[in-house]
Amino acid sequence: MRTSSYFARGLAVPSLILALIFPTLVAGTEIRLPELGDSSSGLVSLKQEQDLGRAWLMAFRRQVRTYDDPLVQDYLERLLSGLASSSELLDRNLQLVLVRNTSINAFAVPGGVVGVHTGLLLQARTEHQCASVLTHELAHLSQRHFARRIESQRQSTTVGLTGLLAGLVLAATGGAQAGMAVMATTQAAMIDQSLIFSRQHEQEADRVGIDTLYRAGMDPAGAAEMFEQMLAATRYTGQRPPEFMLTHPLTESRVSDIRARIAKYSIRQYPDNLEYHLMRARIQATSAERPELAAAHFRDELSGNSLSRIAAHYGLALAQSAMGDHGGAREQIHQLLADDPERLTYRLTAIAIERAAGATGVAIAQAQLLAAKVPDHYPVRMELAQSLRSANRVGEAEAVLAKLSRDRPNDPQVWFELAEVSGLAGNIPSVHMARAEYFILNGIFDKARDHLRYARKLQERNFRQVALIDQRLQDLEHLEKQLGGPGRPR
Repeated sequence: MRTSSYFARGLAVPSLILALIFPTLVAGTEIRLPELGDSSSGLVSLKQEQDLGRAWLMAFRRQVRTYDDPLVQDYLERLLSGLASSSELLDRNLQLVLVRNTSINAFAVPGGVVGVHTGLLLQARTEHQCASVLTHELAHLSQRHFARRIESQRQSTTVGLTGLLAGLVLAATGGAQAGMAVMATTQAAMIDQSLIFSRQHEQEADRVGIDTLYRAGMDPAGAAEMFEQMLAATRYTGQRPPEFMLTHPLTESRVSDIRARIAKYSIRQYPDNLEYHLMRARIQATSAERPELAAAHFRDELSGNSLSRIAAHYGLALAQSAMGDHGGAREQIHQLLADDPERLTYRLTAIAIERAAGATGVAIAQAQLLAAKVPDHYPVRMELAQSLRSANRVGEAEAVLAKLSRDRPNDPQVWFELAEVSGLAGNIPSVHMARAEYFILNGIFDKARDHLRYARKLQERNFRQVALIDQRLQDLEHLEKQLGGPGRPR
């Protein structure tokens, strides 16, 4: 979650109160929260899982720092979509949340929510290795392990939704042990096992995930390589296991089973993807304590293999730009563009370098050319808006972001940026509406309600807008009645 001059500060979360759940951004949509494990309800339905996933995501966003890089977000969304199309998932409408956390972790939540820590990309040396973790998580979703776990134990206990969500949030944010403790306070014997998948489910996720990896054209050996790296990280150093291993127990025998399984696939060459290494370099550049340290790291990597060397030049350009060495950054990115002039990542980075150097006219002209060529490309549209804002052409930037908010209504970063630029443009009703949507996506409904009311007061002569705002307020009021009062679970 982010704050700024246009957002209220001091929104620390005092506790894991996860009953603040809002429907999707469609007026009149109702979410009825399932009482998971209710013996009269049978297997948890897909609709119940979707509702749980939406609720969880809103609560989760309040707890973590997301990694707001449109290029990395777009890359992972496309990778995940491609893997999902080769999976056994029935509903492939997934929501990706990228977490700024250097621990090695990825997770899937019922309802199609997939989380990735930036540390996964820092650790996974190839796209195949990274994809193997994602297909494993997709397998947990496609095989409905969460619902099956609930169903298998529903005769013995009923699970409180709030306690379960609280444990899942803590575990996914990097506090697996704390998450288990929270769940223990609800009903330990059953909920603890709902988070840590059973050995049978892990084996099934390994099998289904590797098959998905192969069908997607990825190297199935990436799964074994990734798990071996995680094991080695603790075997020889004695360090705390990666978060992924705490919720997905990993043993030598399991890695051996994976190796035996991938032996059945025909041996062929699986080229790595340069784009993955570029995204990895972006994360490395922003993960360093200072850009000077990042620059030193990338210089050391310039003697590596072909993909590593190219990524090092790219990362060096990012680090030099962050240091204010705009000439050096231009030299690096222009060298890369000379060899690969159509790569969007290079062209967008060149625009960002010009913007950082104060050459906003050049940046806007280049961004507009790209926007004309790929009008629906999310990172291009974000860069165009940022370049326009840098040149104080805030009205044009607001128009770009307003359209983008309609295309990506569940993206908090888009609403955040729209609120910022609307404030600069003096469009106060838009500020409040965008703030409201941002706070809704982060589960902060008292703030959302305040901003809807502010917007209504400013728009009281615009009957159409008043009607829309009133509907939104009614949706929120209805939800709170379902939950037994503002901010209180039933």
